[in-house]
Amino acid sequence: MNPLETLRFAVGGLAANKVRSALTMLGVLIGVAAVIILLAVGNGSSQSVKDSIEKLGTNALTVSSGTGFGGGGAGGGQSSSTATTVKPLTVDDARALADPSAAPHIESVAPEVTSSSQTALYDGASHAVSQVVGTYPAYFKTSNSKVGKGDYFSADDVLNSRKVAVIGSTTATDLFGTANPVGKKIVLGGTPFTVVGVLEAKGGTGFQDPDDVVVAPLPTVQNAFTGFGSVSQILVEATSAGATTQAQNEITTVLMGTHGIKDANALDFRISSQQSLLSTQSDTNKTFTVLLGAVAAISLLVGGIGITNIMLVTVTERTREIGIRKAIGAPRGVILGQFLAESTLLSLIGGGLGVVAGLIGSRFTIVGIKPVIIPESVWGAFAIAVAIGLFFGGYPANRAAALRPIEALRHE
Repeated sequence: MNPLETLRFAVGGLAANKVRSALTMLGVLIGVAAVIILLAVGNGSSQSVKDSIEKLGTNALTVSSGTGFGGGGAGGGQSSSTATTVKPLTVDDARALADPSAAPHIESVAPEVTSSSQTALYDGASHAVSQVVGTYPAYFKTSNSKVGKGDYFSADDVLNSRKVAVIGSTTATDLFGTANPVGKKIVLGGTPFTVVGVLEAKGGTGFQDPDDVVVAPLPTVQNAFTGFGSVSQILVEATSAGATTQAQNEITTVLMGTHGIKDANALDFRISSQQSLLSTQSDTNKTFTVLLGAVAAISLLVGGIGITNIMLVTVTERTREIGIRKAIGAPRGVILGQFLAESTLLSLIGGGLGVVAGLIGSRFTIVGIKPVIIPESVWGAFAIAVAIGLFFGGYPANRAAALRPIEALRHE
């Protein structure tokens, strides 16, 4: 029997049990589609986090107060168990970092204080702002915060402690609706501010909306909300992405001097970079993707078990047919080939439909994440589905081919 005839008999065998064949292919379809969609969701989640981190700029550094990590070198830290006291970061620290003679690889510096849960009022509308930031104009460039309407506040506004503010898009929408907020006055925590600009939307999937923010001159926020003490953190922009290591070393040297630290293993501040965050995120994503792939693979395994069960039932029902064919001279290879062809057809059709379903399903946003298809997952899932058809169809096919003609003909 040639391959074409074997295929024709296999198609006839599947067509004789349409519902059973359809259910078997459905199991394979679900498995293949699950692999494609779950891996696409994992890849989309990774891409979303990566884009959010890169929006901050690959040459941005954040200096925060506290022990635990040193700032020297590219790795960002050694254990700091020998530190006994923690000196908070101050505006003077920021000024020292902004000295080009001490830190030539630093482009700009922006000290930052934050206050949360301040209520903003405008013309009867009320909104609880997630975060109020007091800082310098360099903050906008360092944090990659762009103004969509109006303008940034200036260094002169900082020097004169003017009550001006740049607000996030969420804050603007909740207070002003579709009206232009620029030039209008709001009352924030009992202090009046004039809106000079509205930031472009950043978006995000975290617990805190990055667009629900009010950014104002540092001394103004200190005077109204936080007091004139330490700063929350210092944002630093290196001269280029390739200069972040040198900038980290300069930050460490300068702050060791201002904080009176002699031992590099006893730092009372931490330095983090976007590049280190990207590296950590990449490692996390690999683990996440492997986990999702393993979960999806279980669906393919279940589909393979379904093929085995259906083919065993098929062999049992067609025992007399097998006996007749072997009695008139059909060799073992023909019987084996026919049942292997049937199981492979089930996986081929189910896998093909699963690819289509996976590609369609990946076009929709899932739990707030836009899936990004991994091409290798498409071909890999389809190839595994075909291999499963051959593997799991092997036992029933061998069982059919091993039947003795006389015993098969006696079967009722």
